[in-house]
Amino acid sequence: MDLGFETIGNATVICHDRGPVLATDPWLEGAAYFGSWSLSHEIPAEQRAHVAAAPYLWISHGHPDHLSLPSLEKLRDKELLLPDHFGGRVRSELAELGFRIRVLPDNQWVQLSERCRVLCFADVFQDATLLVDLGGHLIVNSNDCGDHGGGALLREITRGYASSFLCALTGWGDADMIHFFDESGRRLDPPAARRTPLGPGVHGLLSYYGIRRYAPTSTMHKYQRADSVWANAHTTPHSEFGRDFPQDGVRECLEPFIRYDLARESWTRIDPAPLPDVALPPAQFGDDWSDELDAEDVAKIRAYLAPIEHLRTFLGYIRFKVGAREHVFDVSSEHRARGITFEVPRGSLMTAIEWRIFDDLLIGNFMKTTLHGPWSERAGNALYPDFSPFLKFADNGRARSAAELARYFAHYRCAGTLGSSPAPGHDQLLAAVARYA
Repeated sequence: MDLGFETIGNATVICHDRGPVLATDPWLEGAAYFGSWSLSHEIPAEQRAHVAAAPYLWISHGHPDHLSLPSLEKLRDKELLLPDHFGGRVRSELAELGFRIRVLPDNQWVQLSERCRVLCFADVFQDATLLVDLGGHLIVNSNDCGDHGGGALLREITRGYASSFLCALTGWGDADMIHFFDESGRRLDPPAARRTPLGPGVHGLLSYYGIRRYAPTSTMHKYQRADSVWANAHTTPHSEFGRDFPQDGVRECLEPFIRYDLARESWTRIDPAPLPDVALPPAQFGDDWSDELDAEDVAKIRAYLAPIEHLRTFLGYIRFKVGAREHVFDVSSEHRARGITFEVPRGSLMTAIEWRIFDDLLIGNFMKTTLHGPWSERAGNALYPDFSPFLKFADNGRARSAAELARYFAHYRCAGTLGSSPAPGHDQLLAAVARYA
């Protein structure tokens, strides 16, 4: 392909300018989230070769379905392009592993080839949006990144393009923590169980940003652990992306896994083979649900939780049920009525604690979460905005104390990517952030 792009895998977009130039978030090998996720479809040999031929790879953020170390190990000759995030965790850890790194400055175009240039917006959630100008056509790759205040910057740029594409996570919502239980032990139906038609929302996104076409990405996975395969009932079938999409003659919803020839303004299907459904034992990924914590484990968990000061503003305790034993970690006596119980196997829990990737446990959807006391149902997930986001700010942004959080949020305000937006639940996030202004 002379000029165009391909979508394949979970969130991989391959950009061509007289050959492959750039591939995003290449998850080509292995599992993700402690073995819970696999790709939904094979990566065909042709697209693997295109990724291997591209001199640049862009890594949007640190989640393992976007930053896949087993995949990157086979692509060590590439230059990795990264967002300019506060804390620089992904940059420093990949550099320590010997990868060649280039951090993209916020809101500046960087030329990669004669007809390919890129511009990056780093997001407060340690994610990022990449804009790719391919011969005067604009591809907006926002993957998992919502609008937390950067939408105005994006709309200003999209106004200059007659031909534009959005590659972004949509779907029923399983790519988050949905494994909730009530206090009687009954699993609660997640918002994904409503199976709301996606077409109107996709059309609304395109209209809001002023983008012409949507190319589905970032939700092409399935669950493969025996303790998480229940969640396959809530993944999004490919037929759903365009369901009830308004046909206005202006916006268009494309299919997953396509080649889009920009010179000819036409696309064709890639048609990768679906991977088989499996239910693999947790032990294959180092988890035995009967294993218990020892005294050293308990001390590590306590040392992990204690510096995260924001937890004390709303939470009384966190209980971990591991094996046959429960361990309660007091957070704040002022909020003692509100607590969380996580029932989780020791292996994944201690890996998450030691590597500071607690969010990965939530997304894996094999850990069972029970809420105690007065919790709201904000944005369909009561752990938002006070729990999950602030653990991510602590783990990936290295902002645990109030002073560190104040510097962290100031960085993204300065960049213009933290502010008001119409995204669901964003007002609640801003209210939680406001105390650190």
